[in-house]
Amino acid sequence: MTQPLSEKDVRAIAQYVRIGLPEEEIGQLTIDLNNIIESLEPITAYNLNGVEPTYHPIDGLSNVMREDTEGTSFTQEEALANAAKHQDGSFVVPAILGGGDAS
Repeated sequence: MTQPLSEKDVRAIAQYVRIGLPEEEIGQLTIDLNNIIESLEPITAYNLNGVEPTYHPIDGLSNVMREDTEGTSFTQEEALANAAKHQDGSFVVPAILGGGDAS
């Protein structure tokens, strides 16, 4: 049997999906991927002409999320009550990108 994937193919796939693949693993990964592809070969024996694709295993599902409804919320004072620091109605947090100091 000829191998469907070469080591060159595996390198290209790794680069495409941005996986850092050490050179010493390429050979074994090529073998593993080709074994996986070979194990799926029996599927090609089925005649699937006219079979509609299945997009979801549970038919008829639509939006399963609840409606977005407005409810009660905290007042500004309640929200800021436990803040370590606040100023002019806003939380004060340390700068993470530099250029500012929240001390």
